Amino acid sequence: MKPIPEWNKEALPHTPAFAPLHSIVMRLEPDGFPTVQDCNALLAAQRPAIEVHSGQPLSFVPQEYGKLPFDLQYEPRCYLKGEVPTRAGNWHDLLNALVWLAFPQAKAAVNARHFRELTEAGGASATGRRGAVRDTTTLLDESGVIVAYADAELAGLLRDFQWKELFWRRRAQVLSAMGFYLFGHGLYEKALNPYIGLTGQGLLLPVEPAFFAWPYNRQLAHLDALLADYLNSGEHCRSTRELTPVPVLGIPGWAADNENATYYDNTGYFRTGRHGRHANN
Repeated sequence: MKPIPEWNKEALPHTPAFAPLHSIVMRLEPDGFPTVQDCNALLAAQRPAIEVHSGQPLSFVPQEYGKLPFDLQYEPRCYLKGEVPTRAGNWHDLLNALVWLAFPQAKAAVNARHFRELTEAGGASATGRRGAVRDTTTLLDESGVIVAYADAELAGLLRDFQWKELFWRRRAQVLSAMGFYLFGHGLYEKALNPYIGLTGQGLLLPVEPAFFAWPYNRQLAHLDALLADYLNSGEHCRSTRELTPVPVLGIPGWAADNENATYYDNTGYFRTGRHGRHANN
């Protein structure tokens, strides 16, 4: 695997995978890996100000190590104090901070979901087990791809793992009626050095056809609200089967090689999936 690249703000926004972070990255300084202070400066300029579900304003703070009391552990600290522990010089944590800025409502909903599971009496987390809800929420937070669609047939092809039909034969329809927006900060980290096999976990959200003619920032804000509503509903995000694998480099325009039909014949990457998966929408 190639080494993780050094900070280069000019390189990231020119890849389709990083489009949701484009406007945020452009506000960072070109030289030197962004610091916790730099991330907080971005927060200070954010309007409206970002808050977690407890009403506390969001801030990024240095990571503490060792055995920590409950209120200083990652999810409780974020929920109770609005503080997100962030390691210096760390791509994973920087990308987490940038996703907070791009999808503030959804990230707050992710945190609230974890906190509820940790504190509910009798819940799986309370007995020392992580539980299906936290497993699913973590998978979305780390590897999630928001898949907006205005054509239910395209969504069905994605759920049924019909990759060549979807990404090649229906390519024009995908480009006009389906959009892919990386949400998981772990997936962003992998996308720094894309490789065949790079796969996200898609959450499909229906939108009106007019959505795809909106300015990009309006699209992001709408998806942020939709995903937050989804996560705030107790009936959702209870099984990893709600998420559908997305071979990221198969998305039209996301890899130079996928302009050729034979690209989608690689069954090691474009695998046949299980039928009868749970359809979330």
